Amino acid sequence: MTVRVFIVDDHDLFRSGVRAEIGAGIEIVGEASEVGPAIELIGERLPDVVLLDVHMPAGGGKAVIEAIAPRHPEVAFLALSASDAAEDVVAVVRAGARGYVTKTISPSELSEAIRRVAAGDAVFSPMLAGFVLDAFSSIPIADIDPDLDQLTPREREVLQHIARGYTYREIGEQLFISVKTVETHVSSVLRKLQLTNRHELSRWAQDRKLI
Repeated sequence: MTVRVFIVDDHDLFRSGVRAEIGAGIEIVGEASEVGPAIELIGERLPDVVLLDVHMPAGGGKAVIEAIAPRHPEVAFLALSASDAAEDVVAVVRAGARGYVTKTISPSELSEAIRRVAAGDAVFSPMLAGFVLDAFSSIPIADIDPDLDQLTPREREVLQHIARGYTYREIGEQLFISVKTVETHVSSVLRKLQLTNRHELSRWAQDRKLI
């Protein structure tokens, strides 16, 4: 399946480089150099992944995420920045980014990171992962559901739609993925939660108020 990507970066040369070096199976569906136009175009084109810089005028990548994520939870965000500062990493992750990699990443590694984020995984450059762990280590253990915590972000999205009564086809349309991919996610969730069918899955999600 082709991953549709939108690039947000205020350096024209960098955007050109990403377009030229991006791997097979990834389609660039748009780009923007400013926050305002980026928000408008992403809302129109609804890519699978938004690849965005952190430091830009008008709030940068964090502002883009905060504007888009509440209205379009199906869009995933991957920060790609020259900065490796802890405060930058933590800020965009808290805003809703699923990953953060630095611009020293190779083209093949970037393509793989995009595919993983589109599939619901979290992706971080090795040196940055510790910042994220430290930032969220203060969350009380009592507030963490170990069953829910083992699911990927995409699996949680599918689970929420199941709880709302959507069919597999409707879920695929909502999340812009194929019915087969939905079925794969559901099978994975059933296995992880040790449940046997979607009705049990729906009750499980409703009990935890995930609707």
